[in-house]
Amino acid sequence: MEKFEGYTYIEGGVCAAQGFVANGLNCGINPDRNKNDLGMIYSEDACNAAAVYTLNKVKGAPILVTQEHLKKTGGVAKAVIVNSKNANTCNANGVWVAEQTCALAAKELGIAAEEVIVASTGVIGQPMSIEPFANGMQALVKGLSEKGNVEAATAIMTTDTVKKEVAVEFVIEGKICRLGGMAKGSGMIHPNMATTLNFITTDAAVSTEMLQKALSEVVKVTYNCLSIDGDTSTNDMVSVMANSKAGNTMIKENGEDYEIFKQALYIVMANMTKMLAADGEGASKLLECTCSGAKDVETAIAVAKSVIGSSLLKCAMFGEDANWGRILCAIGYADADFDIMKVNVDIASKAGNVPVCRNGAGVEFSEEFAAKVLKEDEIYLKIDLQEGSSQAKAWGCDLTYDYVKINGDYRS
Repeated sequence: MEKFEGYTYIEGGVCAAQGFVANGLNCGINPDRNKNDLGMIYSEDACNAAAVYTLNKVKGAPILVTQEHLKKTGGVAKAVIVNSKNANTCNANGVWVAEQTCALAAKELGIAAEEVIVASTGVIGQPMSIEPFANGMQALVKGLSEKGNVEAATAIMTTDTVKKEVAVEFVIEGKICRLGGMAKGSGMIHPNMATTLNFITTDAAVSTEMLQKALSEVVKVTYNCLSIDGDTSTNDMVSVMANSKAGNTMIKENGEDYEIFKQALYIVMANMTKMLAADGEGASKLLECTCSGAKDVETAIAVAKSVIGSSLLKCAMFGEDANWGRILCAIGYADADFDIMKVNVDIASKAGNVPVCRNGAGVEFSEEFAAKVLKEDEIYLKIDLQEGSSQAKAWGCDLTYDYVKINGDYRS
């Protein structure tokens, strides 16, 4: 993980921040009893909360319920309840099931149902029963622990091959603050807010309005710059809860404290974005595209995302083929204004750097050395537009035979 001055990586995921507990277990939604399918995060102290959601017109019932809950409470929450294996999307009784799930969680926790954020992930269009939630809720709440982050993180995994957690410690006004998160996602991921399920907790004191501002700004340059396969899920959500236990003065406006907090949020979300990209369905390589020399950030984002979203480029990276023309092609159809005749492109990895294009035209390079560079499992595509000082990154993975195998029989 990249180091940032003033920020220290710590263990604990969503339980790293003071006052948060979590748990996960199998309640019967997933027939494999060895896999957790129900998770919870809880703070006894009320949290200011913010969230961003998928832009897909088809939205999972949990998103609709969560949006209504945060609207009713004015952006206050105490718990997250989330399941995997079934997305609870396109079900006639989906909203009822999501609401009842919140009610069950609230009853066990002794809080209001509106203080619960609910989320689901898994197969779309499968019938959803409240029975597994009813059977598992008591044990789930009873097992809540300051060390329950791993159980919760594994409860949201679908085709993920590894759990995804990051947490950092930092200082605001002399007060030690912590921020941590967990994420899931491997396929059906494409830029359009928010890509996958992501839950973030912090003990820093931040108002709901500033939480939402920070989240929306950071999502733009992290999760929205991630593409696995070109599909935007129906259940994508990122939520942040802040319980103020660190004791800093409430952050209510722009300023140094806000920037310190926002940077912590960026570090956690950027790292989880890279984890999601590296664990793309069937992936063998993490791809990171940096577009620099842009006249503004929007142009840099558009170019980097265009390259990362190219299926042909993804295939070339899987085949370890330095087919840089596919990079230029993807740059060329980016929705941005720039001079293609100024563009420089390099392909790099820990094995070295290969300049492949200068001023919009190819340059000679060693195919043998390029093949060596592309054998690594992390590939860096570097684009310089030579028109300004702005830059942005986007992340993705290669497109492999296994992606088709996984999605050919996903429901099973």
